Parts: sequence; structure tokens; C-alpha cells
Amino acid sequence: MSAVTPLPSQTAGENILQLARPHVGEPYFLGALAPKDNSNWKGPWDCAEFTSWLVFQAAGFLYGCDNDSGNPARADAFSGFWQRDAESRGQIVSIDQAARTPGAFVLRKPQPGAIGHIVVSDGNGGTVEAHSHKDGVIASTLAGRRWDLGIFVPGIQYTSGPSVVVSPPPTIIFRLTTPPMTGAKVREIQQQLAAAGFDPGRIDGAFGPHTHAAVVAFQLSNGLAGDGEVGPQTARALGVQL
Repeated sequence: MSAVTPLPSQTAGENILQLARPHVGEPYFLGALAPKDNSNWKGPWDCAEFTSWLVFQAAGFLYGCDNDSGNPARADAFSGFWQRDAESRGQIVSIDQAARTPGAFVLRKPQPGAIGHIVVSDGNGGTVEAHSHKDGVIASTLAGRRWDLGIFVPGIQYTSGPSVVVSPPPTIIFRLTTPPMTGAKVREIQQQLAAAGFDPGRIDGAFGPHTHAAVVAFQLSNGLAGDGEVGPQTARALGVQL
């Protein structure tokens, strides 16, 4: 392991992106622990371990971890801790602003019993992210996906570029909500889960906690991000047309 020298703050946003890009193609493992102080780490990653490692490598401090004052070699990162830090010590920005800002982060909040997802913005509407066991670390896009908030990490100076269009998902994303989402499509999702061997509870057309848990189990068994949300990728794997 080598010591980390914080990069100049005025370029840290861009440097986070520069640090991220060479890791495309590396493996993903849900629950992996990346030593944040190891500059030579090549995976496995999960989404939060990847982003927290990038922050430590770029700026020399922990963020999005169970203990941001702890040992960087053992600090455990999680999307829920990213949400906590964004709300308590970070700067929450719009998805559009994050999309046009290199090195900003974009978060899908974790639902109960599931993981969220956290990615790095490339400033042009794209991402670098540890996506799933099936895909590993990839370069992707923000468009057509559901997100909750953008994040600027304190202590890092960001430079935003021209506006970028981040189109919303082309279809409804079925997920756990209050009140629950209901209808024929939810019933079809439940039927396909049951047919695949994942018990969704009563097949009643209501996306409740039991169906949510079945979606998470299905996603993880198929190498998908276990966020409990049925968007285009999970729907294709289930054989459901949204």
C-alpha cells in the first residue's frame, strides 16, 4: 500500500473521474471490502466501495462509510451511508447539475432489505460505476434510469459544464412505495417471480415487501444489482415487457 497525497482541491472533481476510468472492466462482488488507502486495489468492488475508495484516493478522507473517522483499510462503504453523509455533511444537488459536473456522484437510495446504487458522473451525462456481478465496473449513462439525488462531496471543488439532458426512464419502474404500486403489470411480475422459484407472497397485483424481497433475491441470483426495483434490465431477465 502507498501513502495518499491529496490532490489540489480545484481539480479534485476531474481527478475523481480520472481515477475511476482505468478501473472499467474490473470485477464486482456485493459486499466486497476495498481498502480505501490501497492505491493499487483492482477489485473486487461494489458500487459504494468503489466511490468511497475514489474519494479517499483523491482527497485523503473517508466518506460514505460506516465510520468516516475509522481505519481506511477496514472502513465499510454502503449506499445508505452515502445517503446519510449527503444529508448530514454533504451538498445535495439536482440530478441535472450532477450530470454536468465531472466527479460528482449520483445516488439511488437503498430501500429496506436492498442496496441502493451510487455512481460517478463524467460531466457529460455518463457514468463510471461498479454496476453488478454480471457487468463489473462499467462506463454507462444516467439517462433512462431512476435516481434520487446528486451529491457534491465537501472538501472537493467541482466545475460544472454545459447543461446535459438526462431523460427519465422510458417506462414505469416498479418498486416498493407507500402506498404500494398496484395493477396488472405488478401481478405479471409476481407471476414470473413465482415461476422462477422466488416467492412473491400473494399474487395480488400489489408490490409489497414480500414481492420486493423476491425481486432482490431474483436480481442477486442473476448477477443484477439487488436494488429491488423492476426496471428494463430486471424486467427482461424476468421475461416481463414493461
